[in-house]
Amino acid sequence: MMPSFILFVMLIIILLIIVTSCIKIVPQEHAYILERLGTYMDTWPAGLHFKVPFIDRIARRVNLKEQVVDFPPQPVITKDNVTMQIDSIVFFRITDAKLYTYGVESPIMAIENLTATTLRNIIGDMELDETLTSREIINTRMRSSLDVATDPWGIKVTRVELKNITPPTAIREAMEKQMKAERERRESILKAEGEKKSAVLVAEGRKESMILQAEADKQATILAAEAQKERMLKEAEGRAEAIRKVQEANADGIRMIREAGADDAVLTLKSLEAFAQAADGKATKIIIPSEIQGIAGLAASLKGIADGSAAVEKAAPAAAQQTSGQGRINRGNLTVGEPKTLA
Repeated sequence: MMPSFILFVMLIIILLIIVTSCIKIVPQEHAYILERLGTYMDTWPAGLHFKVPFIDRIARRVNLKEQVVDFPPQPVITKDNVTMQIDSIVFFRITDAKLYTYGVESPIMAIENLTATTLRNIIGDMELDETLTSREIINTRMRSSLDVATDPWGIKVTRVELKNITPPTAIREAMEKQMKAERERRESILKAEGEKKSAVLVAEGRKESMILQAEADKQATILAAEAQKERMLKEAEGRAEAIRKVQEANADGIRMIREAGADDAVLTLKSLEAFAQAADGKATKIIIPSEIQGIAGLAASLKGIADGSAAVEKAAPAAAQQTSGQGRINRGNLTVGEPKTLA
């Protein structure tokens, strides 16, 4: 009984192991290729699956996530015969697990070789300077070419990037010298432009200063002229006012003399006093009208009217010495005669 029981238990264990091995769980973003007797049977997506023991087998486990492959540098020759080393990175994902399994033997190696040949073709049509400045164009063209070539393999190339572009040492040194010369040229241009702008700004500042100074001088001259004009107007108004006051005083005096009833003798005496005052001034010659030459005949009348006046007594004998209209009386600077001009 014991051997039979042990054999039965062993069979049960073997069956459990076989059944367990036939139960498969496919993870997310994975796919299993199932073959039955060596022939493609099915593609298992993510989930729980069962296979027939000893007949079905999982031929390949395929990762459907986006993958990245970094390829080593590849030697390429540009259109102007410059050899460079370029390494690239390819991003891809598997869209069809069956095509990926049966389409190509080694998909990664195939992509690497295809990337190298495509890169040589693209770089061969470009010159060195264009290659260094056209990375985006190269990436786009490579992605398009690789995507078309890998489509029968169930692979979708999503992105291609050039990681490094390494020209020869001599070319790098020449490029560095060229870059240094270009930077020095730009520095000289910027320095010259800065000096030019500085000179222009200084000249404009001087111009503005001179304009402002000229405007200030103009305003000062205008204000000075206006002040001079105002002063002259005030002086003229003052002189006119003084003359008007004098004339008013003279008119008041004449009116008072008239109101007092003065006769000709008084008027003649006043005339003599006025001429005496004129003679005491700085004038070198005074013209006396001929009507005053008859003062000699009035001396006696003036003596009676101006009785007790010493000034009248001195003035009457002096006037009596005039005998005709041709005579002259000299009193200091006073001259009486016929001349009609005043010098």
